[in-house]
Amino acid sequence: MRALLVVNPAATTTSARVRDVLIHALASEMKLEVVTTEYRGHAQDLGRRAAESSDIDLVVSLGGDGTVNEVVNGLLQHGPDPDGLPGLAVVPGGSTNVFARALGLPNDAVEATGAILDALSERRVRTVGLGHAAGTPGTEDESVPARWFTFCAGLGFDAGVVGRVEQQRERGRKSTHALYVRQVVRQFLDEPNRRHGVITLEQPGEDPVSDLVATIVCNTSPYTYLGNRPIYASPEASFDTALDVLGLNRLSTPAVTRFTTQLLTSTPEKGPHGKHAVSLHDLTDFSLHSKAPLPFQMDGDHLGLRTSVTFTGVRRALRVIV
Repeated sequence: MRALLVVNPAATTTSARVRDVLIHALASEMKLEVVTTEYRGHAQDLGRRAAESSDIDLVVSLGGDGTVNEVVNGLLQHGPDPDGLPGLAVVPGGSTNVFARALGLPNDAVEATGAILDALSERRVRTVGLGHAAGTPGTEDESVPARWFTFCAGLGFDAGVVGRVEQQRERGRKSTHALYVRQVVRQFLDEPNRRHGVITLEQPGEDPVSDLVATIVCNTSPYTYLGNRPIYASPEASFDTALDVLGLNRLSTPAVTRFTTQLLTSTPEKGPHGKHAVSLHDLTDFSLHSKAPLPFQMDGDHLGLRTSVTFTGVRRALRVIV
């Protein structure tokens, strides 16, 4: 087997020594080419190169969810082809690693590498669905490049928190769960639309859902992790279905307190609920429209401000080694 290993040297939980050990272990079982990313978007370029190559069977991503997202977008540059494109294996190296953990892989890079090698020897492969987001035709965002996401996207409050965290990291702060909590509080205090939402969800053949303050689009469950605690925003979301949406139409202090408590105590059977929460399951096509530009994120990566995004849930989009 010929494989390309894409290594993010800035991955927060793997040292150079650990990376060397992992490279040695993988190289003992396959013909391995190792490339270290050097700029934002490099992993996507490498994924595209692998997709267009005739002799790469597998791409291994060593990094966090951002690295995985770039690799996936490179592999699917010309659209899904699970049987024709190289497979994907994920070695977690970031602070949260939602995609790898949702696949059932250990959160430790060494243990995950061992699990991947076992899966390769036993030919354990799973084909997963992915989310796709693009600018809505006829809007000012229609020319925004389309992107794939592996586990979540968000327009509004959730994405605002992600943007604040990125700003703090650019200033040298470490990505910790305490940092996220502080940015949630600050985003809440500064949120201008927390009592009167400006987001409308539209899907073919259904009445629109309006006045949403926050929207979280899930491709799998859990939505994220707080340390070792899984957080279930849309418990029914799955790699085997299309997309789930959790929408909130109020972020008053009582509503946020209730919502936060429900998230922290969420289970695979029960997520946030109540009169200010809207839960939609297994949506293939829908759009989110906002009366004002709002923050937008995909797989924990802040992508700027948007007023309209069209989503597609694509089943059986990519082969992964599990």
